[in-house]
Amino acid sequence: MSSEVKKLGRPTDSAKREAIVAAARDAFFERGFAATSIEQIAADAGVSKVTVYNHFGDKRALFAAAVEEQCGIMRQHFTIAHIAKGSLRERLTTIGEAMVAFLSREEMIQFDRRIAAETEHDPEIGLAFLTAGPHRMKGAFTAFITAMHDAGELQVEDPALAAEQFASMCKGMGDLDRRYGQPTDPEQDRTRIAAAVEVFCRAYATAGES
Repeated sequence: MSSEVKKLGRPTDSAKREAIVAAARDAFFERGFAATSIEQIAADAGVSKVTVYNHFGDKRALFAAAVEEQCGIMRQHFTIAHIAKGSLRERLTTIGEAMVAFLSREEMIQFDRRIAAETEHDPEIGLAFLTAGPHRMKGAFTAFITAMHDAGELQVEDPALAAEQFASMCKGMGDLDRRYGQPTDPEQDRTRIAAAVEVFCRAYATAGES
């Protein structure tokens, strides 16, 4: 009987955690880290403040979970399962498009601005963001490049550097333009991504893949 009760309780705990992360994500994206309170997140999630602390410990850990949840959407494109789908250029194009689309979302642009401003007052906020988001995504893409290297599609001495190079080429000046209020230009984004794939393949693709 006790095991049955335990099994029935798990979905409730999981649902509570998901509700808390969703409420935190919306609050952090809309109001920023400093202006968001645990009390408000708990109210928005329909749980007690104690429940939030029991699941996450403090606001910074909750912030990291919210960022991780969003970045997880993008990292799905870097899984090993996607390696066998399409040509090398097609796969790199898919990754570049996913990356730029993710970074172009209005809430991500606003979030990035808020985090940059708040990091001036609390560098730990910036570190939490980098650890939960960009650094983990770079790690996932580095693993993807390493897998393509091992499969003989790429010849890369430093997969981590190659990951940075590809991401930087895909974003180009568009990343700065969006951050400083300029409208998204989908056609220019596609041109940048296509050029990034071309340069990357010329630099790293093996003879059979270039």
